[in-house]
Amino acid sequence: MDDLTILYNGRFYTIDPQRPVATAVAIRNGRVLAVGSDDDMAGLAGVIERVDLNGRCVTPGLVDAHVHFKNFAIARQRVNMDGCQSLAEVLARVQQRLEADGPTAAWLQGWGWAQDQWVERTFPTAALLDRLTGNRPAYLTHKSGHAAWANSRALQLAGITEATADPPGGQIQRNQHGLPTGILFEEAMKLISVHIPPPTEAEIVAAMRQAQAHCWQVGLTGIHDFDGRSCFTALQTLHQNGELGLRVVKNIPVALLEEAIGVGLRSGFGDAWLRIGGIKIFADGALGPKTAAMVEPYEGEPDNRGIVVVDKEEMLQYALRASAHDLSLTVHAIGDRANHDVLDVYEAVRQQEQANPRGQTLRHRIEHVQVLHPTDLQRLAQLNVIASMQPIHATSDMEMATRYWGERTRCSYAWRTMLDTGATLVFGSDAPIEAIDPLPGLHAAVTRRRADGSPGPDGWHPEQRLTVAEAVRAFTLAAAETSGQTATQGSIAPGKLADLTLFSRDIFTMPPDELLTVEIVGTMVNGRFVHRTF
Repeated sequence: MDDLTILYNGRFYTIDPQRPVATAVAIRNGRVLAVGSDDDMAGLAGVIERVDLNGRCVTPGLVDAHVHFKNFAIARQRVNMDGCQSLAEVLARVQQRLEADGPTAAWLQGWGWAQDQWVERTFPTAALLDRLTGNRPAYLTHKSGHAAWANSRALQLAGITEATADPPGGQIQRNQHGLPTGILFEEAMKLISVHIPPPTEAEIVAAMRQAQAHCWQVGLTGIHDFDGRSCFTALQTLHQNGELGLRVVKNIPVALLEEAIGVGLRSGFGDAWLRIGGIKIFADGALGPKTAAMVEPYEGEPDNRGIVVVDKEEMLQYALRASAHDLSLTVHAIGDRANHDVLDVYEAVRQQEQANPRGQTLRHRIEHVQVLHPTDLQRLAQLNVIASMQPIHATSDMEMATRYWGERTRCSYAWRTMLDTGATLVFGSDAPIEAIDPLPGLHAAVTRRRADGSPGPDGWHPEQRLTVAEAVRAFTLAAAETSGQTATQGSIAPGKLADLTLFSRDIFTMPPDELLTVEIVGTMVNGRFVHRTF
């Protein structure tokens, strides 16, 4: 039986050039049937429900193109240190969790600390945790996800001593006596994380159910995920049970490349709910722990150029092999050296693809693109490489970026440059590194300012600001372009899936500074309200 719903008296911004603005939409069986005026819909027969939007603003469903969904879901149940302004505040939150947990030998886990945001601006130590945790092992990840803070019990369980060598692509921080401090960078984090019992699939699925509902509440209808196998299996369980209510593009860690090739997976395989994306590689670290790979040293640290996690030659071999088997690449690159190396790799991959008789051009991505060398600003567009960026990073990182990169920030978080050069720009949050809420991302993209108005009326490097329309496109149609789903997603047009986000105010006409006051009043997925406040 047909299920016909009419949404009317609204302000639909469709991102469809055939009809950019409308007041009404008809939805049948999960898809858009018609787009037009209230009068256009008045004569439709068989209407089951009419919803008066009372002038509310509607866009295509917002999609977060860079999420660690399992980590986001699980992190909601752990010590949250994000936003702490001092070491004392962090330790207070740890103490609160310890008291809430009661006596237990289970690992204490948490995330979100960022020493650069503290008054002290120095890395913490295992000894500081020891005073609170005693013999209970503790492992707390940095806000960036590229460093970890462990207590002495955790170091002991992992067998990390002064004699332990730094692993390839990682570093154990040591004090002046050569002893491990409790801070681990990049690949060294795995020396401890492999000893932590992972959550069961049932626990992950349960956490994802709650996380999915939160995503609806902030207006998301889809995500591009970057977690590993356990995330994929949990998503499949939700899908098989008919509980998956987000459109998910699932990227695959490069460690599983051979397995993906072995079973014949290709980018784009799947359905409208769960679909294979690309092969994820890490080129470097992150800005916060100063492990992003740079051409020139960090300001004031002549010996620090960051950490190369996967070097260019190794990355090229992965990329050529993946591309030859119709698997696109999606590479984490933050520093200007890392981005340069990735672009060199993609240039070689494009040459291989052009030589392929099928002539297939895969949708390759760079994740973050946080700072580019001036000579590389045009290359993403030239190589048809997608700039997958997170606008909230710019306002979160601006003081730190200026302190560590100096004048190089002129080429950092360069959204306007990406668009003006012709690159596809797609937006996300990097949750749980940042809040998964897209409204702060829209605000950051349009104003380059924090919620408190800093650094001033024009924002940080205001030449890189976007319009609201450009920012919304990066959260909608660009996400569909990135995943090859424009036939069914990304705009409000007849025949497309009825995924919609409803706002309390017209975000296209209101002052941009007021975007953070907007509420998500409705989220529709597959023609059904999964979140509604009116």
